[in-house]
Amino acid sequence: MMEETNLAILYKEQLFLQYARIGKCLSSERRLEILSLLSNGPKAVETLAHQTGMSVANVSRHLQILLDANLVRFTKKGTYVIYCLANPVVAEFLSSLWKVSEHQLSDIPRLKQDIEQHYNRVQTISKKDVMDRMEKGELVVLDIRPKEEYETAHIEGALSVPMEELDNYLEELPRDTEIAAYCRGPYCVYTTQAVEQMHKKGFKAYRIAESVREWQTI
Repeated sequence: MMEETNLAILYKEQLFLQYARIGKCLSSERRLEILSLLSNGPKAVETLAHQTGMSVANVSRHLQILLDANLVRFTKKGTYVIYCLANPVVAEFLSSLWKVSEHQLSDIPRLKQDIEQHYNRVQTISKKDVMDRMEKGELVVLDIRPKEEYETAHIEGALSVPMEELDNYLEELPRDTEIAAYCRGPYCVYTTQAVEQMHKKGFKAYRIAESVREWQTI
């Protein structure tokens, strides 16, 4: 009986030790940012460095830790090393982490509220309204993420217009066109900035709060 008890204790300790590997891996805000970016599609180390503002060396160190915890994997394309999430379950885990954090940490809704107050003209449009108006041809939907993220997955019917190409695209569009834009989810400020930019150019525009993954699961 004592031997079985010791075996159960050892099993439990080893199990939670493995769980802790993931927890320790996620203790860096930079690694969480990298995982968030990879949840939108595969990226080269250099792309991650550009999008996070980190050096290639720092990004590589963080990726090695994520790789050791089996949260990411990589392939090689010529001289480039392309990383992606190791499994769709990792994306589900990240989504759950964002939801728990939003519910349990009051600073997160406050940060969101601060952005909304700063861009107080920006309105959010519901999925139902987007789908109804797209079907009637009354609304243009723009995906303002980088093209490689659009190519990985996007809202059906949306056009790829990365943020840096938005001004040129709007120049060719009639001013009475109504637009809805989305990026990487409810806490991505680029969507809000893009809609504000459209307002300044005389367009009626809306923000889609959901990410592509959220859109496809609600």
